[in-house]
Amino acid sequence: METKQVEKPVQLQTSLLGGKLSDESFITLFMVGVLLLVFAIACLVVPNFYKPQNILNLITNNWFVIILGIGVTFVLITGNFDMSVGGNIALTGVLSVYFCQGFNVSQNALANGLGLPYVVAVGLALLCAMGVGAVNAFFIAKLKVPSIIVTLGTMMLARGAAQVITQGAQRNTSLPDAFGFLGSWGIPGTSIRISVLVMIALIIIAFVFEKKTVFARRIYLIGANPEAARLSGINVSKYLTVLYIISALLAGITGILLASEFKAGVSSRAMGYEFDALVIALLGGVSIAGGFGSVLGMFVGAIILSVVTSAATGMLLSPDWQFILKAVVTFIAIVSQRFALERRKG
Repeated sequence: METKQVEKPVQLQTSLLGGKLSDESFITLFMVGVLLLVFAIACLVVPNFYKPQNILNLITNNWFVIILGIGVTFVLITGNFDMSVGGNIALTGVLSVYFCQGFNVSQNALANGLGLPYVVAVGLALLCAMGVGAVNAFFIAKLKVPSIIVTLGTMMLARGAAQVITQGAQRNTSLPDAFGFLGSWGIPGTSIRISVLVMIALIIIAFVFEKKTVFARRIYLIGANPEAARLSGINVSKYLTVLYIISALLAGITGILLASEFKAGVSSRAMGYEFDALVIALLGGVSIAGGFGSVLGMFVGAIILSVVTSAATGMLLSPDWQFILKAVVTFIAIVSQRFALERRKG
């Protein structure tokens, strides 16, 4: 009975509207067109921008934001935010280092840790990351505190804890050889590392989850109308809890991979990543009000942002002007997709 009550309104959201494509597919294809336009402009103003290696780098150099974008996208679809992911990355990376640093091996406090095996250290660090997600879920789903307030608070709390553990610096000594494996190993003869393979696997899993599961369809209903979802028998708190823990887990995985790549736990790592994850989701057509969006669209948004960033670097723009350029392109792209969608409905 519960499934029948839920399926019908969700089908309205994903049904074919005014044509052969759903609105989500239309927006995704529209943003693919924007991507091609931005890429063409970049090729005109930046020498050798079109080369295959550079195109590959547009994806491989931004794997961390894309992984974060998966969790942020699903949370946004419910009409909520997760701004804690950047702080969670820093905390998880620092904890993974601290847990496996040698025990009492030096007079330098930053060189001493708990001396745990690397696998155990990673597992505990990921549990701590999911703990941040559980805290978010408790205040948002149970106590009904606005998600933007809660997740900004846990972002600062997580980063503050990382700063305490590193004493405001970093931990990078007394580490076992296994610590750098995840960050350094890749496909021989290519620039593709484990982190990129993890990103590809997670994108595929998220895409199948979004298109094929009842859980995902109910997420869209929650975002479109939380009260209707509750009256349909959906436990909204449970769904939000699962999504926040998944988003935190993805941030934790990102933190582990980055710490392994640089063989260090840095409290200032991932500054601003939460905003980049939000931007690529919005660029990909995810509605900030909830109930609309897709992982594939988020991926396209990530590549658009990557093209703009890479082109700005190739043009030798200062960081200040790079921020302005990204802001302008993001604003124009989001306004354009909304205008196109309104014209289509009209």
